[in-house]
Amino acid sequence: MLYSVPTNRRCSHLWVAILFLTTFWTPAISDDTRPNFVLIMVDDLGIGDVGCFGNGTMRTPNIDRIASEGAKLTQHLTAEAICTPSRAAFLTGRYPVRMGMAAGGHNWRYLPFVAGAGGLPQNETTFATLLKDAGYSTALVGKWHLGLNCETRDDHCHHPNKHGFDFFFGTPITNFRECADGAETMYVNTRTYKRMRNGCMVLFICSLTLLLLKVMGKNKMSWKTVVALLLIAPGFWIPSRFFFSHRLRWMNCILMNNDKLVAQPFDLEDDLTPRLLAKSLNFLRENQNRPFLLYHSFLKVHTALFATERFRGRSQHGPYGDNVEEMDWAVGEILKEIDRLGMSENTFVYLSSDNGGHLEEITPEGEVHGGWNGIYKGGKSMGGWEGGIRVPTVLRWPRQIRPGTVISEPTSMMDVFPTVLKLAGSETPEDRVIDGRDMMPLLAGDRTVTEHEFLIHYCGQSLAAARYRPLTGNSVYKAHYITPIWDEGTGACYSAFGCSCDDRWVTHHDPPLLFDITNDPSESKLMTPENEPKFAEIVANISRGVEMHKTTLVPVESQFSYRNILWRPWMQPCCNFPYCSCNLNETSPTLETLPVYEPESISES
Repeated sequence: MLYSVPTNRRCSHLWVAILFLTTFWTPAISDDTRPNFVLIMVDDLGIGDVGCFGNGTMRTPNIDRIASEGAKLTQHLTAEAICTPSRAAFLTGRYPVRMGMAAGGHNWRYLPFVAGAGGLPQNETTFATLLKDAGYSTALVGKWHLGLNCETRDDHCHHPNKHGFDFFFGTPITNFRECADGAETMYVNTRTYKRMRNGCMVLFICSLTLLLLKVMGKNKMSWKTVVALLLIAPGFWIPSRFFFSHRLRWMNCILMNNDKLVAQPFDLEDDLTPRLLAKSLNFLRENQNRPFLLYHSFLKVHTALFATERFRGRSQHGPYGDNVEEMDWAVGEILKEIDRLGMSENTFVYLSSDNGGHLEEITPEGEVHGGWNGIYKGGKSMGGWEGGIRVPTVLRWPRQIRPGTVISEPTSMMDVFPTVLKLAGSETPEDRVIDGRDMMPLLAGDRTVTEHEFLIHYCGQSLAAARYRPLTGNSVYKAHYITPIWDEGTGACYSAFGCSCDDRWVTHHDPPLLFDITNDPSESKLMTPENEPKFAEIVANISRGVEMHKTTLVPVESQFSYRNILWRPWMQPCCNFPYCSCNLNETSPTLETLPVYEPESISES
């Protein structure tokens, strides 16, 4: 009895300590079982550029790894074949036309200036906003291209921080060609450039004619007027040429850390890809013990093409191939970090491209700087053709997606919105139309047919095509109501550097051009009443879907009106005024700590 007393006292002290620790001390490791999300967006990557989608000469082992360890979506579609509206739909789960992110009456289907007023409307809700509200840490690294300000240089009404991202490091616009030295020569084949040049030439020749007539005494205009007319053409041409060549170097090629400018212009060649990669790796490390959403949005493989020295000349496809392979390396580093931190089982990884490859990216010397869309017709900016809207997409989430899964049913980039919300335990907004559908039933094998009976394909504000997946059978049909007018003998709009949507540059089809996408993915075998007995029935069903869609649309302000897209000097971001030039490389870890690229062998077949 005398021995048991101190023993009991020691036990009681131990229990008090345990009670104190469990009450007042919280362990560092979170017990939140909701998945993390790493969403990776590539810019202008063609579906034919990736190994797991059939390319045997481009090294993409890390993208291929995601497909082999998870799923490959072979009919994943963007909401439009160009970046700004496509990305708006991705973030909100809604067609761009619903939020004014669709151009009409002109071909500016993207935001051309940082100092414009257009952008993702403040009343739109992104999945980042809803996940942040649900306790997720959220970050966007890389390209935004959905606007910055509304009225002043620093109101930041369209900034990623105002749309749910706690952290932003990247560019609010995109990687324009002029962001690389010498890239302005890419403009010499564009329709706008040629019109401006030809107009100035005509004006100059007319002025010279008036001068000659004045010298001959057959022109009664004053010498002052004749000389003034003669100076108009070069007076317009010289600043316009400078504007075309150099405007974006200081106007648009900027890098931001949240709301602060850190580079103007940014340096493409030396460190941009590692610099962005380092930010994403840091975010993963800092948030490994809480649920997070990382949206890594590459500036690659949009031109201007850029690669660090370790990648230049390594691929079999010139600068474009070098860019694809460097991008894939960066994807691999993100995957390695997820694995190293022990987060693979609970991290939903998604990789896609905002639109198909840009066929018209050809230099004056004939060098191809754009992507390859495989067997699919068309490319970036081309309305409803498969090459512009069918994008390489892979996913991985070991908890529910079996390795090697292949989904051939139609899915949409808008589907990411409800899928992410459902997995995070957040409610899908009920105060607006959500066009996306939860992909998990397809990915987990609980469904075999897509929930999308119809998908609508826009070219700006014009309804270009509609896709119809009947509830029975295997066929997927697509009707084209308008198609771009290609340069004669080609499959692209090389003279314009991209196909337009307005009536002058498209052909209208009534009845529509009809294709069976399942059995004719290259859209080369036109269906007609003569070769398809159910032609009228199929077209009628598609028309029904189109009319149902139209009834859900309501008028909204266009973010692509001239008022919203034109450059506003007073809204131009500028660091180190009046020079508008800075480069504050505050990234950590240092670039030297990132792994060295070792090229892998690849089959020539």
